[in-house]
This record gives sequence, structure tokens and C-alpha cells, in this order.
Amino acid sequence: MYIAINRFKINRGQEDAFENMWQRRETHLDNVPGFIKFHLAKGNSAQTHTLYISHSTWHSKEDFTLWTKSEAFRLAHKGAGKHSDIYQGHPIFEGFEVILGD
Repeated sequence: MYIAINRFKINRGQEDAFENMWQRRETHLDNVPGFIKFHLAKGNSAQTHTLYISHSTWHSKEDFTLWTKSEAFRLAHKGAGKHSDIYQGHPIFEGFEVILGD
């Protein structure tokens, strides 16, 4: 299994806008081979931002990599730069191969 995480620093006061954007977003993941599940999670707030992560689980790193090169990926990320005013910098990607787990 493979876990893909993006960390987002969202400007304070923009949390609702960020969450609404994700709730309305079409992920295009429903029929992607190897996709298992997705979560968006809210973390702690600092003086200038609130931390969020997007967390997707895949059968393998190869499945995830193939998705990043697919039309479904392009559609899911179409227009992502339109909301740059709510972010502090670019998302930070972290990928993990699962060693132990259910």
C-alpha cells in the first residue's frame, strides 16, 4: 500500500473557503485503478495559518504515479491556481510506502 499526503498552510480566516472548495471539488478518483480512499484533515492553527493535509491511500506507489500522469489527475487539479490567495506557499508532498498495517 502507498499513502500520499499533501500539507497545506491556509491563511487564518480562509479555512471555510478552503474547506468549501474541497467539498465542491470533483476528485475524478472514483474509477482510478488502485485508488482506495481519501481524507482531508484539519490540524492545528498557528498565528498566521491553519494546517491541513489531504491523505489518499493507494494499492501501490505505481498506481499513485500512474494517476499523477492521467487525464483524471489533470481534471482534478484544473484551476488549482485560482485560489492562491488562501495558501501560504505551495502544498508540500510526502509519499509513504506502508510497511505494517491492516
